[in-house]
Amino acid sequence: MEEGRSARKRRATLDAARAVFMRHGYVGASMDEVAALAAVSKQTVYKHFVDKKQLFAEIITADIRNAEQQSDDVVAGLADTTDLDGDLREIARKLVTVVTQPHLVRLRQVVIGEADRFPDLARAWYASGPERGYQRLADRFADLTEQGRLNTPDPLLAAQQFLWLALSVPLNRAMFDPEPYPRDELLKFADEGVRVFLKAYEA
Repeated sequence: MEEGRSARKRRATLDAARAVFMRHGYVGASMDEVAALAAVSKQTVYKHFVDKKQLFAEIITADIRNAEQQSDDVVAGLADTTDLDGDLREIARKLVTVVTQPHLVRLRQVVIGEADRFPDLARAWYASGPERGYQRLADRFADLTEQGRLNTPDPLLAAQQFLWLALSVPLNRAMFDPEPYPRDELLKFADEGVRVFLKAYEA
């Protein structure tokens, strides 16, 4: 079905607002700039969104839904893996590449910066992103332990350790340094994280 005019304007407003919030943060963002970037009137912006707070919440909520889907998709391949080392490397490589993308790092910075103003959104971001990722991976590790492929007495702790072995250094640097890591260095963090993880947990 063809998207209606009102829906197109709403989507254009959301896309523009995401860019403005990422550029200026919540406090520095203005509805005038959102309207100009979306090529709509300010009246149109307020027709769809009561105020800047609602607009910001809508953007973060949409990104939370996307994070939930990504979390599920990334670990799905472990359900019936025949190459544990290879599949874990693929997961680690995909995650470290995705989470260090500049636009996602910037969005993370904005959410953290506005955590006091939007505590429910900050909690929802964590629950639907990192926490959901830990739990989905822990469920797979528990299955693999039952199959005798891994030995994880605490699958949730193992999942947390797996992700931080691969992600902690590049993600923490990305939060403070806009210069991106070369791809080969990112993949090295992923591969070495998997190697260390399997040394500890492979059955």
